[in-house]
Amino acid sequence: MQAIRTAPRRSPWPLIVGAAALMGVLVLSACSTPRTPDGVQPVTGFDVDRYAGHWHELARIENSFERGLTQASATYSRNADNTIKVVNRGYDPVRKQWREAEGRAEFVDSPDRAALKVSFFGPFYGGYNVVALDENYQWAMVVGSSTDYLWVLSRTPTLPWHVREHLMERARALGVDVSKIVWAQPGAEQHARRVAVRT
Repeated sequence: MQAIRTAPRRSPWPLIVGAAALMGVLVLSACSTPRTPDGVQPVTGFDVDRYAGHWHELARIENSFERGLTQASATYSRNADNTIKVVNRGYDPVRKQWREAEGRAEFVDSPDRAALKVSFFGPFYGGYNVVALDENYQWAMVVGSSTDYLWVLSRTPTLPWHVREHLMERARALGVDVSKIVWAQPGAEQHARRVAVRT
């Protein structure tokens, strides 16, 4: 009878070390500063103290962490260490309750350039780039780490139609798929446009 040969047992260490190295690369990548999307130029001459306060979220590209929420808003204020406190809030009509998340934002480089990184989950950051801003800080458009993330913010619950059109043109120029943008109050926006046309 022939002896059955068994393959020599390989040490599991190379696999373990390789997996650990890959995990380390992924963690470092996640914790690193988010990049500004190609072709996107954040606003310069930015004043964070004027930007602070309460904003209504009038439009967004739907995302997993806000999916289905209505009456969404964001409130910004300075922390003692000069980072920015971020409080996002929205109503979940399915669960019939308000949801709130608190995070912090930091400037990527100069504080007069509106390129920030925001974290709600420990060391993991997402991009926050203000790409359009009213000179009186009454409305803003924000793009995330890619053009798949976009928000339109306003100090008031509605925007004049010409501002909305201006922002959509700006978004198109940045390579955003504007068909993905969902407006929170389309009826109110249409009404504002009709009023503007009559006047």
